[in-house]
Amino acid sequence: MLSLDLHPLFRNNRDIELALRQFVFRAHHSGEPVAEIIPGKGTGQLQSRVLAFLGQKHMRKLYDRAEVDPHNTGRILVHFSRR
Repeated sequence: MLSLDLHPLFRNNRDIELALRQFVFRAHHSGEPVAEIIPGKGTGQLQSRVLAFLGQKHMRKLYDRAEVDPHNTGRILVHFSRR
């Protein structure tokens, strides 16, 4: 499973967006059914930013669904269809 840990980037908005964009494109093209993004638990602000980023129309076209892991709220699972 592909994974992106955002802990080292949490203070720089531009780096976070770039890392997310590159990661989603890489995961989309990899053929993996699921990829994980780890914003951590913290205050939930980073997780909200990640979900808002994933909800943008141009990003939404790349995956089927995204969800907060029900067993670990510090992790977001992004599901891709195998087209």
